[in-house]
Amino acid sequence: MSSKSLLVASLALALSPCATRAATPAAAGSVAPLPEIVVTAARMAQTVDASLADVSVITRAEISASGAPDLIDLLRREAGVDVARTGGPGSQTSVFMRGTNSNQVLVLVDGVRVASANTGSFAWEQLPLDAIQRIEIVRGPRAAQWGADAIGGVIQIFTRKLDGPHLAMRGGSYGDYGGSAGYGQWGDHGGASVIVGARHVLGFPATNPQNYAYSPQPDGYSNQNLAAQGAWRIGTQTLSGSVLRSDANVDFNQGASQVIEQAAGVNLDGALTPTLRQHISLGYDREDLDTPAYQSLALSRRQQAGYQLDWTFLPGQQLLGGVDWMHERGISRDTSTNTDVYAQSRNNLGVYAGWYGQAQRWNWQLAARHDRNSLFGGVTTGSAAAGYTLNDWARVEASFGQGFDSPSFSDQFSPPYFGYYAGNPDLRPERSHSSEIDLLLHPLDDLHVKLAAYRTRVNDLISFAGVNNQAINIDRAKMDGLELTSTWTAGAWTTRFSSSFDDARDASTGARLLRRPLRKADLGLDRRFGERFSAGVELFAASNSIDYGNVTLGGYSLINAHFDWKLAHGLAVHVFLQNLADRDYSLAYGYNTPGRSGWLTLSWNGAD
Repeated sequence: MSSKSLLVASLALALSPCATRAATPAAAGSVAPLPEIVVTAARMAQTVDASLADVSVITRAEISASGAPDLIDLLRREAGVDVARTGGPGSQTSVFMRGTNSNQVLVLVDGVRVASANTGSFAWEQLPLDAIQRIEIVRGPRAAQWGADAIGGVIQIFTRKLDGPHLAMRGGSYGDYGGSAGYGQWGDHGGASVIVGARHVLGFPATNPQNYAYSPQPDGYSNQNLAAQGAWRIGTQTLSGSVLRSDANVDFNQGASQVIEQAAGVNLDGALTPTLRQHISLGYDREDLDTPAYQSLALSRRQQAGYQLDWTFLPGQQLLGGVDWMHERGISRDTSTNTDVYAQSRNNLGVYAGWYGQAQRWNWQLAARHDRNSLFGGVTTGSAAAGYTLNDWARVEASFGQGFDSPSFSDQFSPPYFGYYAGNPDLRPERSHSSEIDLLLHPLDDLHVKLAAYRTRVNDLISFAGVNNQAINIDRAKMDGLELTSTWTAGAWTTRFSSSFDDARDASTGARLLRRPLRKADLGLDRRFGERFSAGVELFAASNSIDYGNVTLGGYSLINAHFDWKLAHGLAVHVFLQNLADRDYSLAYGYNTPGRSGWLTLSWNGAD
């Protein structure tokens, strides 16, 4: 038997229906059967195959067919991505990528940075799923392209683009009801789209008796949101704009918080000559977090602007260069006295360049960037990657990249608490370097497999370990991991599999980093029944993890299912069933997770 036949037989056995990952008709985050165009990895349009990065895409079709109530249920399936939620919908949620901290993942909405300048983290729980068109997930450092915060990777959210009328209604467990409505129209010269949505959840108790603040009362959640975009073609240029706004109320034991998230951007993009293309961008991000029970108001504002040129100077050879400017302002206010605990601002100027080329079986990428920040000085980062096609069904890629994470305003300027835990304005950025090697196989047209191995080291981590526990740069962390993803389609059946081994530890003590399981896997099977109906089952499993106080959170497994039924005239029914075995598990010590539950969505898209 030839080596290729042996490999096909081995993979067929490994991916047989007894060991597969259920997902949507094209599973969220899976390796696509055909190359997709992505823009996040290199800041320009490339196919996934040419990006030389570990990239996955969640499309609108996958989001709709899943029937999932929110984004967290989709992200947790991704290889190398872990989530930790402190309760039900609307509760604070952390997203860890390849073992890095939640504030070491760069989050973009239509190209606009959206993390809070106060905490450095993004409020994932406030993203309305109906307002999302597409999600691109890039694993590994991208500082040479995007600058600060992209140590673990980049996740970019693209807002929804409707073409025709849209209506959707959803109802489910824990008094979870909501819907969305919108309209869009597009033509050769551009168009516009707008969608509004709302969600109201009675909820369940976020805490359990293990939590010192335990309350048996359910913690509710409500959200109103809007997403709009428009574009107009002017000669060879396209002027476009988008806005995403979420206004939410989140209940907790002591009261409620009002959270406003808003991201808006304007872009001008197009060809200047047959070989030269420009991209001009303006962006604005806002976060308001008002918690009357704590007499606290946190305000974050960010303005950004950028200019980029792409030059195709030879066939298969591209040069890219640009400049980014950003102004951030953070305010922490005591509402009982209406005085500012701190009010700070900073500017950042970044200059970057990249070379992307291919020749015969090789392709490569080189990128470098220098950032100059008004508070902590300058940082230079670089990256390099190369890929070699072994034959018509196997390819190997290798990469190296540096990253850094800016200290947040809270880290720098928070006042001491009874003389302890003060911020430190002299903090330096956290620095990292990562290396990765990937093996990509597609021995059959409908069988795609990717194995990735990575190694990351982070230095100058911020820790409250100085005099009187002041914030200082002292900690180090190390992350080593393996990821395996695959998809196989055979007739009406689609099998999918993703798994991760992410060993994230304190480099000084060897202790595991918090709320990150060492291993996880997602297995499933999906079946189409004609052109209109599909169904799938999913098995998700994660090993134990460590939480504060050296508490061990037990490993767990979930059985989920979905049904997608396309009726006539654009009507569709989507069903998502979660935790069918009603397993009791915890993502954070002292906090509850959903039991057996389900959601039903009825949608109508007039253009279908």
